[in-house]
Amino acid sequence: MTAISDNWDLYFEGFGYTITLFLVAGVLSTVLGTLLCAMRVGPVAILRGAGATYVTIVRNTPLVVVFAFFSFAAPLFGLTFGFLDVHIGQLDFTEFFGAAVVSLTLYTSTFVCEALRSGINAVPLGQAEAARAIGLTFGGTMSQVVLPQAFRASVPPLASVQIALLKNTSVAAVFGVAEAVRQMRGLTNNFSSQRTEIFLAFAAGYVVLVLILSFGASRLERRWRIA
Repeated sequence: MTAISDNWDLYFEGFGYTITLFLVAGVLSTVLGTLLCAMRVGPVAILRGAGATYVTIVRNTPLVVVFAFFSFAAPLFGLTFGFLDVHIGQLDFTEFFGAAVVSLTLYTSTFVCEALRSGINAVPLGQAEAARAIGLTFGGTMSQVVLPQAFRASVPPLASVQIALLKNTSVAAVFGVAEAVRQMRGLTNNFSSQRTEIFLAFAAGYVVLVLILSFGASRLERRWRIA
């Protein structure tokens, strides 16, 4: 097990990138997914169609293809992330990190949208009608009445989406981000006789992160549970 014990810095650096990718993309995808959900259930037909088209196309596109587009095709159209050059400790957030965040955000937001839409369908129709009866606009009805209840009902599926996002960060290893899987690959190349131990160590890291996320979602679900 010397491959891990002698390289704890690489181990924790890899999971540092993984956690940062997850947190940034998780927040952005939740915001974008909420906007997409509002578009899909809104009264404007053009926005409903645009939201439905976006969700259908992106959700059915493999994540690797989304990564490849922003890593190789987008620069041909002038869409680059070269402006991103942030260094925090041993973590370097460059254009590769930016492309990974955008790819994960755009992809995951479609699943957030659908999870929230299922939560909105669980809100009694009378709630929205009562809100409109007291003079609230569509935006006010969504933000003050419907979405708070939808989020409460959508905690389990949203937790599943975020767990999937955490594991999907591993795709960034192929596109230049030195997250956990990329570090694991480097260690297995340098310590080929300890591949099993290295795989188990990194798998344990992912299991711990998923357990923490699942525990937080479970506590939140119990806290928001409707009596």
